[in-house]
Amino acid sequence: MSVRREKRRDPATGAMREFLMVDVDFVHPDGRQQRVRKVSPVQTRRGAEQYERELRDSLMAGRYGKKEEQQAPMLADFAKEFVATYAVSNNKHSEVEAKQSILRSWIVPAFGKRRLDTIGLRDVEALKADMLRQGLSAKRVNNTLTVLGRLLKYATEIALTSAAPRIKFLRVPPQELDFLDYEEYGRLVSAAEAEPDVQAAIITAGDAGLRSGEIRALKWGRLDLVARRLTVAETFWRRHLGSPKGGRIGTLPMTETLTSTLRSLRHLRGEFVFCHDNGDPWSRDWADKALKRQCRRAGLREITWHVLRHTFCSHLAMQGAPAKAIMELARHTSLGVTQRYMHLSPDARREAINLLDARPQRQPDGNMSMRVEGTRATTRS
Repeated sequence: MSVRREKRRDPATGAMREFLMVDVDFVHPDGRQQRVRKVSPVQTRRGAEQYERELRDSLMAGRYGKKEEQQAPMLADFAKEFVATYAVSNNKHSEVEAKQSILRSWIVPAFGKRRLDTIGLRDVEALKADMLRQGLSAKRVNNTLTVLGRLLKYATEIALTSAAPRIKFLRVPPQELDFLDYEEYGRLVSAAEAEPDVQAAIITAGDAGLRSGEIRALKWGRLDLVARRLTVAETFWRRHLGSPKGGRIGTLPMTETLTSTLRSLRHLRGEFVFCHDNGDPWSRDWADKALKRQCRRAGLREITWHVLRHTFCSHLAMQGAPAKAIMELARHTSLGVTQRYMHLSPDARREAINLLDARPQRQPDGNMSMRVEGTRATTRS
């Protein structure tokens, strides 16, 4: 077999990496010698060996080099390369596993035996309709379409196909936000007094807006209890420690309540703030059960840690915090995400409509007047 590994520059990223190459020396019936060296379209040993056999067959039949013989690989084969190269290089561990799950559950069963260049918009729409018939949500359908679109676009970028279909996504209805009101939040915090570490985690979520994985990954070295700051630099996902959502590190101010709570919790069991007696960080399952336990003590409905993050954003909006400030504190990717909470601001619409009372008005004498602190100021038009 003439299959070997060589280092080449990736045409998509420009970075140097290893590729499986096929190197074929072929002698034609007329004695003419021809050498063909190509990157295997499927970056697995078996796929490269199959590609070498196809090249030899094409050379033997005199078809090599003809456009119609340059076929794209099967999606099932290319999906393995997509995960092993593109996903691993560009995504967090959680995103890689999510892509693998979507490929395994939907995309490979639908298109695994199809060549990449035969998958068009009509096929994508058929998959979309099938998923909707099975009762999947628009968000889940869109997640599947995102992975399929990225895979097909990557195939185009590395010249395996000439074009990728332009995928149309479903409209996702606004998400209903659950959060605790002031009384409920206070009741939950009070009920957790019997377990100070869980109480501190609840306040970390409700007073700083950290996600569950970020709370469990919080280290003492990321806290400045004098300056009342904490840095969100890592998160846990299925026991894998990685970067926070969006890959962005954020330093946030802390409330006095959170600062004093964490100061009183200080321990020497390990580097993680929230951990067991042996220093091991909490698992997601353990943290979820601990929160549900406090909900039962407080006589509240069972909630998730993310509801406490919604509570953080909602209470800021209800207290009149500007949308831009909430966006930065919650580390949202866009102001549009933050706007979901702004309808809770009791004064926002009233203050906006009051601006119209202050606009200049034309008087019978032709002058323009405007209301200033309960009096009228007159300006000449």
